[in-house]
Amino acid sequence: MQPLIVALGAGGALLALNLGLARLRRERLLADTAPMRIRSAAQGYVRLRGRAAPAHGAPCAAPLSGRPCVWWSYEVAHDEGEQQGRSTWRTVEQAASVELFMLVDEDEARCLVGPVRAEITPTLRSVWYGEEPRPSVPPPAVAPPMRYGAFRYRESLLEAGAQLSVLGELRSHSETGDVDRATLERLRAWKQDQAQLLSRFDANHDGHLDGAEWEAARARAAREAQRQVLASDIARVSIISQPTNGEPFLIAPLSPAALVRRERLFAALYLLLGLAAVCLCAYGLGAAP
Repeated sequence: MQPLIVALGAGGALLALNLGLARLRRERLLADTAPMRIRSAAQGYVRLRGRAAPAHGAPCAAPLSGRPCVWWSYEVAHDEGEQQGRSTWRTVEQAASVELFMLVDEDEARCLVGPVRAEITPTLRSVWYGEEPRPSVPPPAVAPPMRYGAFRYRESLLEAGAQLSVLGELRSHSETGDVDRATLERLRAWKQDQAQLLSRFDANHDGHLDGAEWEAARARAAREAQRQVLASDIARVSIISQPTNGEPFLIAPLSPAALVRRERLFAALYLLLGLAAVCLCAYGLGAAP
């Protein structure tokens, strides 16, 4: 028995101490990463603060509950051991949103957030139960005292308007307008005035545009669209996403100070567990004959 206690204590101590040191490194990284405003942030690893907003006007809908949000994740599990009187949950379906959403700071500057592979602390968590693989009712406002149903639904959301701290790698690129789209829009506008279109491109004056004449109109529209696009302002599109050098990618509805305190608390808990495991290992060694 003593060798087992020693092995468990030593293994637990190594694991807990490694996790604690990793949390301490994260805490120092978070504390040393100064908050930036989106408009003045340089490319690279940054810490930004702002409110969550949909990228395309309307929030997305969470798949299980239909509630509006900017990010969601869910899990559906089935109780395989219900007939034997004890719960054995097996996950039958799970997914997480990969859609971009917007971060808007106090200056109304904006950047996109790509949530893939982020460590996300949701603003809302729900757990409820039912008899079907997909819930027929939304989660109750107050959790019932007893479970009803063989299926368990878990849903986590980031709600629009939530104040978020985001740590990740900021990348940006410059883009001009779409020449093809501008060409099509110009041709569509010309078609609205057939008389003017014919006066410009009906070379043989037969009252309609043949293939060659229409191609000439299209080429003219493309040249004008290209000049318009090149003369337009260049837009700077920024997105914060998973770092390429292994730094943590965090999205949380916490202030920067609260985020640092959370990492410090986890580090302390892991180190305490490590010390407890060391004591267990010492007890096993002391009890050995």
